Amino acid sequence: MSRPFQIEIAESEEELKKRLQTASLGNQKEKLQMLWWLKNGQVKEQQEIGQRLGRDTSTVTRWLQKYRASGLSGLLEIKKAPGAKRKINSEALAALKQELETGKGFESYGEIVEWLKRQHGLEIEYATVYAWVRYRFKAKLKVPRPQSSQQDEELVSEFKKNSASFS
Repeated sequence: MSRPFQIEIAESEEELKKRLQTASLGNQKEKLQMLWWLKNGQVKEQQEIGQRLGRDTSTVTRWLQKYRASGLSGLLEIKKAPGAKRKINSEALAALKQELETGKGFESYGEIVEWLKRQHGLEIEYATVYAWVRYRFKAKLKVPRPQSSQQDEELVSEFKKNSASFS
């Protein structure tokens, strides 16, 4: 004979209902719905919860064990994978950002790839460098426009002075 189904829900019925209405993720809604049904006495057995939610009873059992062990916060916790380690370390990123902020700049993203290889010994793909510089740093490669070597510097500065007085 199986043991009787008993669980003590610490949260009030109103609190559960409010959290259920504000929950945005479906998985969290199911878990809150289960607790709300148990709190207001709509269900008495795990099998009934499983049938109402369309879940296996082992899933319901696992949820209830998690609730008993770590409460509502543990039950609703969303675990996230740590993801891959960054290919560019923070030291190299800081140096790159500083280099981009200086007036010199780079002529191409390929040049940045080469600079990272020379300065920091990092083999970074072009696409990674492009994504960091363009979208995360929100920087654009600044290269001065080409000027003729035959221009007279005095005439250019005199033109700039005179044209400023007209505006």
